[in-house]
Amino acid sequence: MTELKGLFGVPELSSPEGFRIAQENALRKTDLLVERARCTPPGPQTVLIFDELSDSLCRVADLADFVKIAHPEPAFREAAEEACRSIGTVVEKLNTNVELYQSLQKLLADEKLMDSLDPETRRVAELFMFDFEISGIHLDKEKRKRAVDLNVKILDLSSTFLMGTNFPTKIEKHLLPAHIHHNFVFTGDHVIIDGLHAEAPDPLVREAAYKIFLYPNADQLKCLEELLSSRDLLAKLVGYSTYSHRALQGTIAKNPETVMEFLEKLSDKLSERTIKDFEMIRGMKMKLNPQNSELMPWDPPYYSGVIRAERYNIEPSLYCPFFSLGACMEGLNILFNKLLGISLYAEQPAKGEVWCEDVRKLAVVHESEGLLGYVYCDFFQRADKPHQDCHFTIRGGRLKEDGDYQLPVVVLMLNLPHSSRNLPTLLTPGMMENLFHEMGHAMHSMLGRTRYQHVTGTRCPTDFAEVPSILMEYFANDYRVVNQFARHYQTGQSLPKNMVSRLCESKKVCAAADMQLQVFYATLDQIYHGKHPLRKSTTDILKETQEKFYGLPYVPNTAWQLRFSHLVGYGAKYYSYLMSRAVASMVWKECFLQDPFNRAAGERYRREMLAHGGGKEPMLMVQGMLQKCPSIDDFVSALVSDLDLDFETFLMDSE
Repeated sequence: MTELKGLFGVPELSSPEGFRIAQENALRKTDLLVERARCTPPGPQTVLIFDELSDSLCRVADLADFVKIAHPEPAFREAAEEACRSIGTVVEKLNTNVELYQSLQKLLADEKLMDSLDPETRRVAELFMFDFEISGIHLDKEKRKRAVDLNVKILDLSSTFLMGTNFPTKIEKHLLPAHIHHNFVFTGDHVIIDGLHAEAPDPLVREAAYKIFLYPNADQLKCLEELLSSRDLLAKLVGYSTYSHRALQGTIAKNPETVMEFLEKLSDKLSERTIKDFEMIRGMKMKLNPQNSELMPWDPPYYSGVIRAERYNIEPSLYCPFFSLGACMEGLNILFNKLLGISLYAEQPAKGEVWCEDVRKLAVVHESEGLLGYVYCDFFQRADKPHQDCHFTIRGGRLKEDGDYQLPVVVLMLNLPHSSRNLPTLLTPGMMENLFHEMGHAMHSMLGRTRYQHVTGTRCPTDFAEVPSILMEYFANDYRVVNQFARHYQTGQSLPKNMVSRLCESKKVCAAADMQLQVFYATLDQIYHGKHPLRKSTTDILKETQEKFYGLPYVPNTAWQLRFSHLVGYGAKYYSYLMSRAVASMVWKECFLQDPFNRAAGERYRREMLAHGGGKEPMLMVQGMLQKCPSIDDFVSALVSDLDLDFETFLMDSE
């Protein structure tokens, strides 16, 4: 009889009630640590106590954050939701605890003491201080109360706005032409439109979905305006000129001026290519739909897909048999082994340790350092499971007082099909790339050997956090890597080289127009979080920005920004994806393009980038890796040169 363990091996969590016990334990520990922080004279010890405080709360909150969305049992989800709420309240209280603030303030005010700290400890002290300041702790009592109220209001508005971004639109069915009704869901006399139907072959379906799904909703519009102005008020209250200045502190970009310079230069460099892409898409539209060939915003995703399929024949079903889940995991194992000396071993979880019997537990083991941490793989589709692929930190790594290292624990969540009796789980090329992407996050978490959990692994600025995961996509698209593992699950035959190059080239189709769209979204996000009050309504700003930074006409009576869910999690930071891709592209070309299995490059990557988590300024990590300090122009060139037809494939085909 195996002993019953709780979720993730946490003994209390063998039942939903355990969340209450876990949070009570964490709160008791918090009280003791707050007391200790107050009585400890300023020094490195102060930072350790703060980090332990953060750790004891995060260990419950991070775990609960995951369980509340992923656990199949409602009772567990509800208990986790409750734990998140109560820990959140405690964090708010701590962020406004004046005595706690003063114990950190004493340390930061003592220049001599600060100079004696190592860079990581200094940075972590500053990051904790930053968390205090955004709560307005350095203000007088009245302003502090305003800051707390604004923080609460922003949380509420954020969750209301997020709900609204996905909310379907209902219209009376007689308003839609009868011959397209079958494309939508009905309830009584109404049609429900729950998305853009961007892949629908019928142009009328795409147009109807676009105009109806993006039709402005007055409540959502009001919610967005309040969210943006509350963020602006909070930023000004705590001493920043705009919310964007506040959000970008500590990032690679550092400030909104740099972000705008990056986006404007990128837009200029892309413009000719984008125009060519739009011409190509327009040509395909004329061919398929001659009576109406004006290019509209609902056209590019569909027609670029048609062009891709026509030119490159990359039907996923041709590729899937070569990408069984077993083969892909083996591919990751080979890659990590050659680059970093790391192996992934499946471990049998104890009873009650996992939330669903198809979750796999992997131990990440280094050839000389031993066990580095655990990755739980929640890979398969199930009812009620959220659809996005993501990485969750369950427990961060840190150096404990007894000198042991607290091992990191993460979850990777994907939505793969189940295997059947006669068929293993087969991945499309897109799923395979996503698996590599998420595994990049997991390795960042496993190798972030920081002293403090506050900056462990992916707990780093947003525009750096995506670098390790995007870098993995470059490996996933390299024939030398793919050739190590892609085997037909029945015949064992390797995936032919030309199929890999076709796949890579197909991704370049209309890629400039896609990137231009990202530039438009990122610019819109900057303007919304820039100077307030905004000169115009959010919809007028959308129209103006779309015409300047995307080039396809704005469609009257639509308000795409009301569906832009990233405004919540990535407010003022949506550019991060482009910036991270630029860094990943440079790292790939400089360090791995010659030889994707180069162990020395792998070790340097670990030492300069992965090992520090968020404990070092991101630009210093990039500099250490590239051995130069890249300029904005370098970032732009890296992104644009990725759009060129591939010199690698070109070399390969001519060999």
